[in-house]
This record gives sequence, structure tokens and C-alpha cells, in this order.
Amino acid sequence: MLVVKRDFEAFLDKMDEITILLPKNTFNGDSAQFTLTYNDKSEPLTITDVQQLENAKKYVCSSAYPLKVENSYTIIDEHNRKTDLQIGAVIRTELFDELFFYDGNDLGVTYSQEECSFCLWAPSASAVKIKITTPEGKVSKYSLLRSEKGTWRITLKGDLEKYEYTFLVCVNLIWREAIDPYATAVSVNSSAGVIVNPERVKKEKKYSLPALLNPTDAIIYELHIRDFSIHPSSGIKHKGKYLAFTEKNTTTINGKPSGLLYLKDLGVTHVELLPVNDFGGVDEENPSAQYNWGYNPICFNSPEGSYSENPSDPYSRIVELKKAIQSLHEEGLKVIIDVVYNHVYVREDSSFEKIVPGYYFRHDEHGMPSNGTGVGNDIASERKMVRKFIIDSIAFWLTEYDVDGFRFDLMGILDITTMNSIREKVDSIKPGCLLLGEGWELNTPIPSNEKAMISNSKLTNGISYFNDYFRDQIKGSTFNLFDRGYVLGNKHKIISLKQSVAGSVISGNEGKGLFHSPSCSVNYVESHDNHTMWDKMNVCLAHENEVVRKKRQQLAISIVLLSQGIPFLHAGQEFFRTKNGDENSYRSPDNINWLDWARKDENESTVKFVKGLISIRKSHGAFRFSSREQIKEHLVFFKESENTLAYHLTNVKKYGEWKDIVIIHHSGLENIKIELPNDQEWKVLVYDQKSSITPLFSVKKIIDMPIISTAVLMQQ
Repeated sequence: MLVVKRDFEAFLDKMDEITILLPKNTFNGDSAQFTLTYNDKSEPLTITDVQQLENAKKYVCSSAYPLKVENSYTIIDEHNRKTDLQIGAVIRTELFDELFFYDGNDLGVTYSQEECSFCLWAPSASAVKIKITTPEGKVSKYSLLRSEKGTWRITLKGDLEKYEYTFLVCVNLIWREAIDPYATAVSVNSSAGVIVNPERVKKEKKYSLPALLNPTDAIIYELHIRDFSIHPSSGIKHKGKYLAFTEKNTTTINGKPSGLLYLKDLGVTHVELLPVNDFGGVDEENPSAQYNWGYNPICFNSPEGSYSENPSDPYSRIVELKKAIQSLHEEGLKVIIDVVYNHVYVREDSSFEKIVPGYYFRHDEHGMPSNGTGVGNDIASERKMVRKFIIDSIAFWLTEYDVDGFRFDLMGILDITTMNSIREKVDSIKPGCLLLGEGWELNTPIPSNEKAMISNSKLTNGISYFNDYFRDQIKGSTFNLFDRGYVLGNKHKIISLKQSVAGSVISGNEGKGLFHSPSCSVNYVESHDNHTMWDKMNVCLAHENEVVRKKRQQLAISIVLLSQGIPFLHAGQEFFRTKNGDENSYRSPDNINWLDWARKDENESTVKFVKGLISIRKSHGAFRFSSREQIKEHLVFFKESENTLAYHLTNVKKYGEWKDIVIIHHSGLENIKIELPNDQEWKVLVYDQKSSITPLFSVKKIIDMPIISTAVLMQQ
């Protein structure tokens, strides 16, 4: 750790308030007076408070006038000892935010073949330099000039394409080297930013997909870049790479669809990619030696290199990711990227902390970094330049990579104003993009009513939330392997099931639910986190045979895809994905995490069942109402018992081909009979383990329900 030897320390904590720490090992920490000096001028400070600490005496002093962060001040005590005035907690004050908010759009590098301009926001720095390294390895350093609102600037003549660069920033007499937070290209393993020619990575948008009219029209499929193709049976050449998504018409070793062809055939609308921005935890020069989900962000605006065919070439990762997204678009699939703006990999090593120490992260009442994320740091999204960085980054991914939505990791860390500002910015660039996130309540030091969490969903506009209530009531607790939800045989979950299938906006036919709109609810029973559903059942239902457990998972998927709200599938859950019992596989080997394409072939009948359910959902708007009012008008429950729930979507002809729809979920281990709402003929689209938009058969008055099954019936 870098330190400067000082007789004592003094910190600017407010614009007119200084905290001084005098060690007790000399003069017992006593000083009756302190003097502030700057440019041969001096001013006595007023001591307003004195506190005894274990090894020091703490003095809080006030200045007669506000100080300037950019000035270099000296503090002198009564014994004529001197120290520099360090930038302290002042950077976390509202006044600091007001004084140094910079709303320009030129942070980072502005490239042309004739010159490059660099702009860095570093208001607490006393000096800033840039280190430039040519492709041949020659290093030069240049000083930047302080400019408006805490920015520093320099323009260097000549064509600097492929030159590496870092900033050297001096704060409180300590020099630190940092990557540009706005870097859009980086060297291998993130050692430096790289200057690239934007024209060389520009991709023509050949495939313009129609805007998503309602969030509930989406069917999300969550994928990890490496998991998607790395399995030996994938039939994909570019295993574990971005370019795997560009390979068309691939098949498994059994000749069945795999890869992109499989995604298109399944019928999902959106592919949600786990983080694709640059992250730590994997050596980009030897990626097969390590694995990581990607929730260790380092450079937020540059693609991860371990997924590239040539991570040493800063252009390769950019071009390959753009090709992957375009290829998905070509097949009619939209792309959501998982973004991690709630924390960084290692706070002390991050560019944020090196450039403006203490500003970008939240601190508790004792001045220590808060840890609501559980990884040692919380991004302070409520601060103006932090919020600006997040919004700028979102806009960059939208415009440069043409993505169609964002999934916000640990969104409950972020503040409501930031999330609403993101929604506004996204709508101004690309309307119809999905914004969804984990709205958990997390212990981070901002008021509860400012957190972007589920209980505040009414305060956010156009933001969807992962519905853990839905997950836990249908499957059982994620954190207790032996807790069982409705589909695992718990007979006390019918009331919660009613709320869940109705988009979590109503309980039964009246009352309030979690959300004001079904568009807020992301319905899921499994994601990359925690045990897969199959692995959970292997433990808590070990006494049941595999056939019964498979029916339970089919029932769970049916509820996800037929309920009001936004359905979300974890890749492979449609063929009983297993991670061999690994609950937290974020850095486990490929053979734990990969998408097992051979297992997909073995469970082709269930894949076909899920494909049919997706087709049925897409074929009629009554499965995807966009408002609470529509649900209250058309959804009627007509049968409920310990194991069974049946409901009627009435008079829904204006939303699709069918006038009336009945959905029945049955989790019991016995066959039962269900009396239907009227005596007319009903066409059956889903029955037991079969599903199709073409009716399977017809019934009147009564339907026989097999054990652990779903039925969907319709009348025209």
C-alpha cells in the first residue's frame, strides 16, 4: 500500500471543515491552535470539536471561507509541524457533486488520424499525466492540463491507432496508474486502454428488428457465452467464443439442432447473455485454465477478451462480439446483456478508486466502504458523476453494439433516480428495450425509499424485477434445499400460486400483489445462480423416481410460460440441466457449467413440449396481458384445491384467435377430473407431456387430469 510519511494528517471533509489527527506519541496529541496556509497567505482555523481516539487526538476545525479542492494547502500546528491538506470526505458531499458535475460527452479518447484528444474527470488530483506506449513498446509521458469541472485534458498530434495508454494521477501526494474508465478497447488482461479507430469496428446494422411493443411479449433465455458452445457434443467449431453465435445450422453428434439453430427453433424472443464486458478471474491468454461467470467487472465499456479468438488484438473482441449480436438479430433473436454497475472486482485496484479515491463507492457512518453487494464495495450510483458514467455506458452499448436490453445485477444497490434516468435515456435511443434486474433489498447506506428494489417498483418506470416470490412459491426456497414449493408437492401454496399466475398484481380476484403491472414481474424458477431445479429435486425429492421428477420440472416450466408477466428460462432447464449439485458454479470447471447438448438430445420430448408451450404463449395475447386491469377483467379462478388450480381467461377474442382459454395446473400424485366452465366443446392444446397450437383432441364438460400435469383448453 502506498503511503506518505507525515508528522500528522489533515483532511478536507467539507468545503469549510477540516479534520486533523495528531498522534499521541508526541506532545500527547495536543495543539491549542492550527493555521491554514496557501500561497504565502495564512488563516487561523477555529477548533469546533476535539475527540480522544486510541492512538490519536481528533480535531474538527472550521475555515472562515470555503476552500478550493484544486488548491494545495498546508496545515501548521502550534508546535510548528506542517502537513499537506489531503482531500477527504469532501468528495462525498452534495456541494462537491454540484461544483464538479461535468455533463460533456468527450470523456475518454476522441480519435482522428491527425490527433487524439484525451479527457479525464479527476477533480481531486493535483496533477495528471498520460503514459503512451507505441505498438513497438516505446513509452512516453505527457502532462494534462486542468480544465473545467474537474476535468483534465491533452491533445496529442499524429495517428495513435493501436497505441496503449494509461493515466497517472496524483492525489494526496500519491501517484497511481489507472486505465481510462471510458476505455472502449483494452490490452490483453486489462493492463492498459488501447486507442482504436472507430471506423474499423463500425458494423452496418443489416437486421433491424421491430420494437418490443410490451415487455410481456418477451420470452427470455439466459446464456453464458462459454457454456453455450464448449460441450464436446455441441457441433460448434468456435467453442467458448463469441463467434459460436455466428455458426448457423450446427447439429449435435446425433444430428439434432444445436447452437444458434436450436435457439431459433425453440422460439424464445430474447437471449440474455451473462456479462460480456471485460472482467477479472480468467487469464485471457490461457482462458481454458479458469472459468468465471463474469461478475468481476474491470473495464465496463470493453468486451471480455477470453471469449475472443485473439484476445491480444483489441479489435478482435470488439468485432467478434458485434458479429455475434448481428447473427442473433439475423435469426430474429434480440439480445439482452447482463451489466454489473453495482460493484467492481477489487475496489482498491479499480480505476474509479485510483482516479478519484473515495468518490465512486459508498461508505458507512464510520467512513468504511459499505458492503451491501457482499463483495467488498457498493457503487455510489446516487452521485452525479457515477450516475453519468452508468448512463453513458448504457448508451454506448446501445449505440455501438445495438443490444436490445439490460439485466442489472443486484439492482437493489442502485438508486431509483438512476434507474429512471437510464429508462429515459434508453427510450431516447432505442424504444422497446427491456430493462430488468434483481430488486433485492440490500444493506447499502442509502434510504430504503431510494433503492431500486421490488417494494419500490411503483416508483420506477418501465423496469422489470426478478420475482423471487414466484420462484420460491413454485419451486421452493433457493436457500433451503429441502423447502418445497407447489410443483414439488407442497399442498399449502395454492393462494400464492394464484397470485403468481396472475402476474403478481392480484391475489385471487381482488386485492394487491407485489406489482402494479404484470410487466414488472420476471417469472422464473431457475437461473445461473444457486442450484438448478433438477439438482434441488435430486436432494429434496431423492425418494421419487426420475419420471416423476421430470414431470414436476415440466409443470414448473408450464407455469412460467403460461403465467402473466415476463417468462424467463435458464438455458438448459428445458432438458433438466444439472451442475452435479454445485450450488454456486461461478468459477467451477466447464464440465460443471457447460450446456450439455447430449442431454438435450436425450430429452428431446420435453424440449418439444417446451417449444409447444412457447408457441402457444406467442400465439395469443391473453397469455401476456400488459396491464393489471386486463387481468382483473378477464382472469377468473374456478377450481382450487390442495394440489390443483384452474382458471379461465374469458372473452379474450380481441387478443387472438380463441374466445375463451382454460389453464389447469395439477401437482398431485393422483389422476383427477375437472369440471369445465361450460358444456360446449373445448379444444385441448396442452395435455400431460404434449403441447401444440394445433389441438391434440377435444373434450366436453370434464377433463381427466393425469398426475403432475398442465392442461390448456380453448374455445373459438
